[in-house]
Amino acid sequence: MARIFRQSSWKQAIESNRTKTKDMLLSKFTPPVLTMIQYPSPSKIKSMATDRTTATSPQRRPMSAFEARVSLVLALASQASYQSQRLLFDLANETTKYLFPKRSGSRDLEEALMAVPDLETLKYKVLSRKEGYEIREVEPYFVAETTMSGETGFDFYGASQSFNVLAEYLFGKNTMKEKMEMTTPVITRKTQPVMTKEGKWRMSFVMPSKYGANLPLPKDPAVRVEEVPGRVVAVVAFSGFVTDEEVKQRELKLRDALKKNPEFRVKDSASVEVAQYNPPFTLPFTRRNEIALEVERKEE
Repeated sequence: MARIFRQSSWKQAIESNRTKTKDMLLSKFTPPVLTMIQYPSPSKIKSMATDRTTATSPQRRPMSAFEARVSLVLALASQASYQSQRLLFDLANETTKYLFPKRSGSRDLEEALMAVPDLETLKYKVLSRKEGYEIREVEPYFVAETTMSGETGFDFYGASQSFNVLAEYLFGKNTMKEKMEMTTPVITRKTQPVMTKEGKWRMSFVMPSKYGANLPLPKDPAVRVEEVPGRVVAVVAFSGFVTDEEVKQRELKLRDALKKNPEFRVKDSASVEVAQYNPPFTLPFTRRNEIALEVERKEE
């Protein structure tokens, strides 16, 4: 009897445990309940955004005509101030090139005092130096040239007029409205006489080398752009202001000196060229001028 009671109690305990386990599992894995969420319509969202913008952005008061004029004046004044500062900077930069010039290699006291502006100049190689002159091999370069109106090469009126014509081309009076940089030297030369007509004097500006053959065309028909081929020249330097008489005397002296040169002689077609490196306000004893004659090697 006691054994039957213990077996019955044991079975009841197992059954009770199964029921509790089943209930516990069902309670943990109950499927989720789906809930429907309602979103506002697009028109309502747009309305809400508009209300928010209106609430956060302050209303701008329209500008009066007086305030608009004042604002324009201030803007123009600011722009003018910037342009003035830029102009002063460019002017100071260009002036520095003349106030602090370069010194060339010198053979005597006169040449030691000469100075040239720190600007682009002709490229050449010195082949030899003789007493009072040197022989140079000059690379090709381009010039802007005009015929001078005066009968002489260095009268003030004719030189000033020709200089201004070339300066206008250099600083924008050309087909591209290009403002080009100043170079050195300014070259004055006399052309060969034709028949009974006296040769004409011409003034040339050496063009910046960066343009090469792609220089803008001049608008003034009095200006011509030409290429000067490479050549060998004899050069003598001197200071002071250039005059026609000074040029004539120094040309004769250079021709006489070249007669004694064992290697080079003056070409038959050579005409005198005068190169001036300095602006008019330069002191006479610091000015650098050069006279050049084209030469060729003597035949063996």
